[in-house]
Amino acid sequence: MSSSATAQQGSTPSFDVPQSGVTVLTGDSWRQGAQLVRLYGIQACMRDTSYTDDAGKPQDCGAVSASMLAALLRDTRPRCRAVAQVASSISAPSTTLVVCSAQISSNVLDLGSIMISQGFAFAALDSTQRPVYPPYLALELLAGKARAGLWKFSDVPHPNSRLFK
Repeated sequence: MSSSATAQQGSTPSFDVPQSGVTVLTGDSWRQGAQLVRLYGIQACMRDTSYTDDAGKPQDCGAVSASMLAALLRDTRPRCRAVAQVASSISAPSTTLVVCSAQISSNVLDLGSIMISQGFAFAALDSTQRPVYPPYLALELLAGKARAGLWKFSDVPHPNSRLFK
C-alpha cells in the first residue's frame, strides 16, 4: 500500500460540514458522503486503546475522542478548507486533509486547536517524529499541564507512543 500526498494548487474552495450524512470515524476523521475527511496536524486516540476513568473502569480512548469530534461538528458547524489529498491505495478512496474553523460565541477558532487544547487529541508527528504543525504541540503541552480532557487520567494512551514503537 503506497501513500502519497498532493498539495492543493491555487485557492481551494471552503465547505461547510453538513449536518446530516456525516459519519465520524475517529477523533480526527469523518466520512462526508463518499469522501473521507481528516483534520490536518492532529492525532486522536486510537480505537480500542483504553484509560481508567474516575470510577476505576476502562474507557475506550478512541471512542471518547470521536465523541468529542462528533459533538464539535454538530454544535459548531465548522467550515473547512482542503490542504492536501492523500491516496491510501489504488482501490481505497483518497482522504482530504483539512483545516476547519468553528465559531464559538463571537470567536472563530481552529477545530484542531479546540480538540488539542481541550485534551481530546494530540499533535500529529511526521515520520521523523517532529510535529506536523508545531503550534499544536505547544497546545498539547499546555493541555497536558492543565490536565484537560483525557489528560486528567494518568494512563491516557498517547497515540504517538504507539505509532512510533
